[in-house]
Amino acid sequence: MSKMKTKSGAKKRFKLTATGKVKAGQAGKRHGMIKRTNKQIRNKRGLTTLSPQDARIVKKYIPNGL
Repeated sequence: MSKMKTKSGAKKRFKLTATGKVKAGQAGKRHGMIKRTNKQIRNKRGLTTLSPQDARIVKKYIPNGL
């Protein structure tokens, strides 16, 4: 039987925490920063954890838990 493969797009975008939550980059930081308030820009730094509904989908793409 063949090995389970990881989606290469998912391994670049998501990481799993030790407790099994999924970390992802914040949305809305690519362009158009002039429109955003300074508070929005500050709060979108770093990573965020996905909601359980979204994390369930992403975990199917990362079977080995990269």
